[in-house]
Amino acid sequence: MISLAHAQTAGAADPTGGFMQLLPMILMFVVLWFLMIRPQMKKAKEHKALLAALQKGDEVVTGGGLVGRVTKVDDSYVTVEIAQGVEVVVQKPAVGIVLPKGTLKSL
Repeated sequence: MISLAHAQTAGAADPTGGFMQLLPMILMFVVLWFLMIRPQMKKAKEHKALLAALQKGDEVVTGGGLVGRVTKVDDSYVTVEIAQGVEVVVQKPAVGIVLPKGTLKSL
């Protein structure tokens, strides 16, 4: 019986078989990149540019929902006036949106 087992030869392996097995995983990664990772990186880049362009007098909405006018900009912090004489200090990344000028008057 052992001689019969040695006499059998394995079929020739397909050289493209390994690549064809990896192809679905590669395609899934490409789809994931274009649907999730790339838009997230683009949004982060836009937010970073927004924070870099932040200046005194801009009307902003913070991540916590506070609406106010920027009175002071530091390297890491922004002072926002949320009411007449009421100022809060928030971290720069907490600023979510810069509103068009004059939006606060309409609120």
